[in-house]
Amino acid sequence: MELMKEYIVFIPLIVMLAGLTPIVIFDKYIGKAQKRIMLIIIASVALLLVQNCGDYICQAKDVSPLIYRTLFGIMGYCLRPLIILLFCKLIQPEKKHILAWALVAGNALVYMTALFSGIAFYIDEKNHFNRGPLSYTVFYVSIFMLAYLFYCNFLKFRYRKHGIWVTIANELLVIAGVAADLSPLYVDYPVSYLTIFVTCATFFYYNWLHLDFLYEHENALKAEQRIRIMMSQIQPHFLYNTLTTIQSLCLTDPQKAFETTGKFGAYLRNNIDSLEQSGLIPLKKELEHTRVYADIEMLRFPKISVRYNIGEDDYSVPVLTVQPLVENAIRHGVRDREQGLVEITSVRTENAFEIIIRDNGAGFEAEKPLSSDGTHIGIKNVRERVEKMCGGTLTIDSRINEGTTVTIRIPRSLYWILLFICAARCLR
Repeated sequence: MELMKEYIVFIPLIVMLAGLTPIVIFDKYIGKAQKRIMLIIIASVALLLVQNCGDYICQAKDVSPLIYRTLFGIMGYCLRPLIILLFCKLIQPEKKHILAWALVAGNALVYMTALFSGIAFYIDEKNHFNRGPLSYTVFYVSIFMLAYLFYCNFLKFRYRKHGIWVTIANELLVIAGVAADLSPLYVDYPVSYLTIFVTCATFFYYNWLHLDFLYEHENALKAEQRIRIMMSQIQPHFLYNTLTTIQSLCLTDPQKAFETTGKFGAYLRNNIDSLEQSGLIPLKKELEHTRVYADIEMLRFPKISVRYNIGEDDYSVPVLTVQPLVENAIRHGVRDREQGLVEITSVRTENAFEIIIRDNGAGFEAEKPLSSDGTHIGIKNVRERVEKMCGGTLTIDSRINEGTTVTIRIPRSLYWILLFICAARCLR
């Protein structure tokens, strides 16, 4: 039982590493390179635990021959800076880290001299550890590696503060382990404080790595969504028909063709610019894009008209909010009417900003779920972004052969808070 009490400290560390291994293996968010490096780190920390245990047994039980304790000593001195280097490699797997590898290799060579020389350290016949002239090489190399680890983190996460703070916390954890081992209060356990803290740092680094990949995955999904939204707005038929219209105007009205070409270019530019917009934009800018689109459609279909009743425009909305709804009203509502009309209204009520897009088109059964075949994809995209980015609502009131009214309502009580949050995300 006394023997078990000495080594019970190993149990949580071994369980931590054993549990972390399959989690890393099956983590689908971590790249192959980082996954491989993380598994090597886990294996290295496991070897460090073996080294601590072996050295303690050789020291406490006076095991001979003394070469065993020498070998365990070499293993420990080689592994510590190597693990820090692997953390650097984890952050920047594409970088070679030549200087860092050279220092780690040089450190290993220094301590391997213990097999035939006392220049680094040696174990005397009484099983006492003795330092040589180069015994502190590992400390100097480790200090450099910790500084280099911070440098690697700074390069990658200088625009994302959470990465820097995770690095500082883990480096402080390692430094605390070294300080605890060197302090007068040190108690000789089978495992050193440094090894305990390095094991904990490994666990924390994995959690940070996982969260970082989730963060990048979320950004990739957002970028993919913006591309999908943009592509849903640039309809091939609209492009072809607009180009055909411009081609005809070149023969009948060159000046009109010139003006339409400019508007068409502005329409495409605004859609492409939406890829870079992850937050809110002024309603005025969204209305400008809507006017460009509506002018082209009214040129193609002279029987339709678009009116603007803008009583309030001093607020912001998600990009591509009004224009897709107007496009939907024209394409699926008023295009086939003798006198098609789309009205865009913006007002400020007591509790909210409201944007109303009303048409006298064919209408549809609003009670039915919106289809995803392209007919109502614009409405679904706008509703999702208004709810998530503005805390607002999008409601539809449609009657067959009478028309459709889409109302966007943005609560004023939450508007400025949400605007601040979106601005902070953009700055980050």
